[in-house]
Amino acid sequence: QNISPLMWSIESGRVETAEAIIQDLLTIRADRDRYYYGVEDLFNRHRDIIKRLLTDAPSLLPVLLQGLVWRSRIARDGMRRVNYYVKFLLINPE
Repeated sequence: QNISPLMWSIESGRVETAEAIIQDLLTIRADRDRYYYGVEDLFNRHRDIIKRLLTDAPSLLPVLLQGLVWRSRIARDGMRRVNYYVKFLLINPE
């Protein structure tokens, strides 16, 4: 049996816990060797995460979508570089 803390928290109505898990997974981290970003792990483990959030915890959808956006801390000429991580929203894994 393989229980996901994220799915458990959503199913049991622990929205604050699920929010913290999503934010943690979607925080970009780095060390000397590489960057870490849990978006692939999240979507590979929970292929139906968008559907589940819409059904069971719609207030968490903005949290997830916000975590799929990276903004540079540096602005040039009033503009800021932004990356949108939408691969898993556009591609069907099958």
